[in-house]
Amino acid sequence: MNILIVSATFKESADLVKLLDLKPINKNFYQKKTEKNNISLLISGVGLSFTSYSLSKAVFKSRYDWVINTGIAGSFNKNLKIGDVVQVTDDCFADLGIRDKNQFIDIFEAGFIDKNEYPFNNARLKATDVNFPALKKIKKVKGISVNTVSGNKEEIIQLQQKYKADTESMEGAAVFYVCLNENIPVIQIRSISNYVEERDKTKWDIPLAIKNLNRFIFSFIHNIL
Repeated sequence: MNILIVSATFKESADLVKLLDLKPINKNFYQKKTEKNNISLLISGVGLSFTSYSLSKAVFKSRYDWVINTGIAGSFNKNLKIGDVVQVTDDCFADLGIRDKNQFIDIFEAGFIDKNEYPFNNARLKATDVNFPALKKIKKVKGISVNTVSGNKEEIIQLQQKYKADTESMEGAAVFYVCLNENIPVIQIRSISNYVEERDKTKWDIPLAIKNLNRFIFSFIHNIL
């Protein structure tokens, strides 16, 4: 099996590199090959544009059986705890559109793209539907992806009302978009590092989120191989 793990930053996956015994190919790519399996880690860069470019470059070079997007995320949902590991089953580009005074109009509402034009499904991007046993142990959530993380109270309220999402990341929708267009099975696993609210980093726990995420991904990889 040929698996590609996509992480925005090395910090989010440093422990995973050690756990999986991945070897550096270059500063943004790590790999371990065996007779039956090939596990690779791509450090895509932060944000939708960097992720789209680096992932496209990777999948054009090699055909992967699975792409797994991993990383930390903010949560709109207070029922999720800091450190919880979740599966984002659908995502969207939540800041791609037009700002008209105090109103945000997305690309579908503006008429640039039909909301069901492939790979979109009712303006959303869906993960591959799978039944891996390990995924049954974590919550399934709805995500949004943005290039600028939310920290303004009014904008947070607008996002909640418009998208009714559980989580916010900066890369998820880009990974889904590339993989769906290239017909590559894809899932997104994230761990909650903070709540989406006016920024107060004293309430965040990035180390806990990263630790829980990497432990889950390590276990998950070995369960599917």
